[in-house]
Amino acid sequence: MVRDNIYFTLVQPREAGNIGAAARAIKNMGFARLCLVDPPCDYLNAEAYAFAHGAVDVLEGATVYRSLAEAIGDKAIVVGTTRHMGKTRGVISPIKEAVAGISGASSNNRVAILFGREDNGLLSTEINQCGSLMTIATSREQPSLNLAQAVLLVAYELSCGDDTLQRHPVTELVPQVQLNRLYDRIEEALRGLDLDMRGSEDLESDIIRNVRHLIGRYGLTHWEVDMLHGICSAINRKCKK
Repeated sequence: MVRDNIYFTLVQPREAGNIGAAARAIKNMGFARLCLVDPPCDYLNAEAYAFAHGAVDVLEGATVYRSLAEAIGDKAIVVGTTRHMGKTRGVISPIKEAVAGISGASSNNRVAILFGREDNGLLSTEINQCGSLMTIATSREQPSLNLAQAVLLVAYELSCGDDTLQRHPVTELVPQVQLNRLYDRIEEALRGLDLDMRGSEDLESDIIRNVRHLIGRYGLTHWEVDMLHGICSAINRKCKK
């Protein structure tokens, strides 16, 4: 595991105290990469500094992005956190299983771990940009975790990984920007094939969403992306004929 390749990304966090506490949490566990997506609050106020005790450097060094697309564009793997289940959300792994994959991928790739808003988590459109999801088991009587608590638990589980077990280097994967171009090509190729979409107006979007989940869960190498672009080009040439 390369800790500097793991980016704790808070999407529109509304409480400055939670941002400060999240900064402290990741530094407690030996991490430093804190990212904020469009925070609607003053994240450098007195409350944030108080909760970031001992981790002011992480708080002040946080990278702020205007959009989620900008935040994850250069990341090869994107993992979201959620407590909501649903078949359209793709694979949802327990935290221990998820962090094992993150730990391995981070040896040679940038990984973004997304945490949603304090009140309603990640939106469906944001979930769809994740390759996979992780969940933290909690009591049914009180299933919702505080944002900073969730960050701390994920950071702790990651820190428990034994780096000596990562014996084989992980292949370098392409970032999300290149994957998004590939998804557009796949969508174009599917439309060119004129598949029978009767029975569901949303079938085409369902297929693309599942393709995103499948590819995003494991990532692709540069060679694999080039190969799939070549296949899409061949399909488009056939369709034009």
